[in-house]
Amino acid sequence: MDPFAALADPVRRELLRSLTPGPTRVVDLAAAHPISRPAVSRHLRLLVEAGLATVEDRGRERHYALDRTGLGPVQGLLDDLHAPARFAESALDGLDLEVRRTVRDRRTTVGTTTGTTTTEETA
Repeated sequence: MDPFAALADPVRRELLRSLTPGPTRVVDLAAAHPISRPAVSRHLRLLVEAGLATVEDRGRERHYALDRTGLGPVQGLLDDLHAPARFAESALDGLDLEVRRTVRDRRTTVGTTTGTTTTEETA
């Protein structure tokens, strides 16, 4: 199953959130959700098929865990959708320097032509 299709269901997204702290038994996951245990098991099976969860048999119990590597395609899409910067941040440093220099020059010019000193000049 495609990870995007698996994530489309709110129950499966909630199950993935429940798996974030670590491996969890099906019984514990079913107790935390208002749906039946077989329904939780079906959702978990789909999450395993999508590569978003792993399952390990420990005796008679099945423990499910989040598999973060399955989120790679989703993270890739989110990275692609993130807007790239329009310009380099270093360009802003140059602009900031020029604005400060212009403000300083104007204050100096106004102060010398009027013969007054403002509090901003002395600061």
